[in-house]
Amino acid sequence: MKKCLVAVFALTALVCAAAPKVTVSSVAQDAESRMVTVGYALENAPAIITLGMETNRTGAATEDPADWIAVDEGSLQRVWGDVNKIVRSDGAAYQINWRPDFSWPYHTFAANAARAVVKAWTLDDPPDYAVFNLAAGGDPAFYTDLKALPGGVSDDVYKTDCLVMRRVHATGVPWRRGSPFTEANRRYTNDQHIEDPFMCVLSSDYYLGVFELTVHQYDRITGVVPSGDGLRKPILHITWNNCRGDSSGDNNWPTKGHAVSAASVMGKLRGVTGQEFDLPTASQWEFACRAGCTAAYSNGGQAAADGLPAGWFSENASGSAHDAGERAANSWGFYDMHGNASEWVLDWVSNYPMNYDHENGPDAAPQDHIYMTGLYRMVKGGGFAQAVGSARSASVSAWSVATGYTDQPAQIGCRVCMPAVIQH
Repeated sequence: MKKCLVAVFALTALVCAAAPKVTVSSVAQDAESRMVTVGYALENAPAIITLGMETNRTGAATEDPADWIAVDEGSLQRVWGDVNKIVRSDGAAYQINWRPDFSWPYHTFAANAARAVVKAWTLDDPPDYAVFNLAAGGDPAFYTDLKALPGGVSDDVYKTDCLVMRRVHATGVPWRRGSPFTEANRRYTNDQHIEDPFMCVLSSDYYLGVFELTVHQYDRITGVVPSGDGLRKPILHITWNNCRGDSSGDNNWPTKGHAVSAASVMGKLRGVTGQEFDLPTASQWEFACRAGCTAAYSNGGQAAADGLPAGWFSENASGSAHDAGERAANSWGFYDMHGNASEWVLDWVSNYPMNYDHENGPDAAPQDHIYMTGLYRMVKGGGFAQAVGSARSASVSAWSVATGYTDQPAQIGCRVCMPAVIQH
């Protein structure tokens, strides 16, 4: 096969002790198939490897960053080899393949016209997107942009056999949790302050599911062969205890940390992936839902009618859940944060912010609280049988951890969460 050589550049990670380092050794394109082949070596493995491509503005040999333009991430969907995954050992013969003719209109490179940007990410600072194949298990795939996902995020595979997780950059960011006292439909009674506003700062980044957990994904995790209709709809009517184990014993969050039962949904998901999956905390959920927006709804709406485009509610759902991801995502790419299924979070229901850990929540159900005897946990996001006013970013519902609710208002599902630190 005929090969044409492309300019070769090395991209090196930031200099620090034992930081992963990539050296690009070759970049070539086959003149007939158009396949681009990138060779590289890795030092200080393990590391997550991703690929970017850049084209030359001038056509002259140059290393000036101003002379190079990044190829759009959406043009890098047909990439395979030692890329978008964890590379576990040092080696001098790693290879990445890219077929630009399937997704990039220009197809070919002249001499000095392109360069490969191969980046090594540490496992405690991974790329923004992680995808877990529930049918195959094993390592996740990683992408720097949602557009790079093969087939695009709207592909049904990401609502069935694969979980798409987006990294939320939350570390040290001050934000207001809860709702202002003037917000329409906010919840307040004499003994409940569960929406009272307070400033919150999270101490670490985390990954959160782009979609609510669907029926098909739930079946894959629990070992049931997916079949029938409605597999792309969110799983409904699961309890908090189903999600992670008996809340009154060894799996009581936060006193037992993130311990979960091996037989629970999160326990089985950990068994498949090797990662510390759990429910999000109320603060993690609301921070991701708001996506930097202080309005009642993450699309910037304040009135109930303004929130309708963001999800499925009693006003527009026709009495049933819909496939995940049919409505518009928020600005951080999360779907159905408002409506469709209500979603469990870790926290006890509490009269926060009094005696409240702003990151984790109260250690136990408060003894003087109206919900203490029922062991109630928080549910966020509203659902298809509830009014849109009950699905605001700050809205909180209270449900018993063990009851298998089957009535429509209790259309409770979940969205999975994990630390932005990859186990290997």
